[in-house]
Amino acid sequence: MRIIFIGDIVGKGGRRVIKTLLPEIIDKKRIDFVIANVENLAGGFGITIKTFEEIVRSGIDVGTGGNHIWDNKEYREVFENFKGKVLRPANYPPDTPGDGYTLVRVNGIDIGIINLQGRVFMDPIDCPFRKADEVLDKIKNVKIKIVDFHAEATSEKKAMFFYLDGRVSAVFGTHTHIQTADEVVSLKGTAYITDVGMTGSFDSVLGVRKEDAMEKIIKRLPTKFRQAAGDLRLNSVIIEVDEKSGKTLKIERFNKNLEEGVNNGKET
Repeated sequence: MRIIFIGDIVGKGGRRVIKTLLPEIIDKKRIDFVIANVENLAGGFGITIKTFEEIVRSGIDVGTGGNHIWDNKEYREVFENFKGKVLRPANYPPDTPGDGYTLVRVNGIDIGIINLQGRVFMDPIDCPFRKADEVLDKIKNVKIKIVDFHAEATSEKKAMFFYLDGRVSAVFGTHTHIQTADEVVSLKGTAYITDVGMTGSFDSVLGVRKEDAMEKIIKRLPTKFRQAAGDLRLNSVIIEVDEKSGKTLKIERFNKNLEEGVNNGKET
């Protein structure tokens, strides 16, 4: 089973990258299943029905979230319309709208996708480690299990990797929008990367116009963050998973520049 996980899709530019590149990537890389973090899909803040429908048409199967999934007022409608296709972190309080995990059947094989959020330098929500135990107990018969751990601290992400090592197929870090180069497959068959990165404008500060970010950082003034539009790229990882054991056999970072296209872009 070949699965691609796409780093945080940011705004219109990120959606353009998906629309332009993803269908051919799926074909040329023989992708069976597509997951993407979508919490910044609508203007960089939250998600709407329209924006999610747009990327679904390009091949996204499941969208995961994080602390920004709530930023657009349509989040309730999104969860209702795309139940099982759009997730929010599972370790929010029990009555929170939306689902924190889902099961999807692909080529006769069940895949479990779990969304968790860290607590270091982030909202003080329920423990992601204990919530992981709880969810895994519910889907213990599923072999292939993918975790999006949306967290700020690299230490917390690495701890989650060791905590889930051998219990899931992959732990993918998201949230910082900066891709790390520490991808690995453990001896127990769990793939890991601290952060998958971002899909959107790289002529920016995490997808925001440079001028806006510097205004906020340097002058400490209230600043409206506008989405940047230049140097559009895709950050992702592709894993190959054994369907019988659920163990990951291989992980590779796969990055593309929109202007270079699928065939000629730099791959890492």
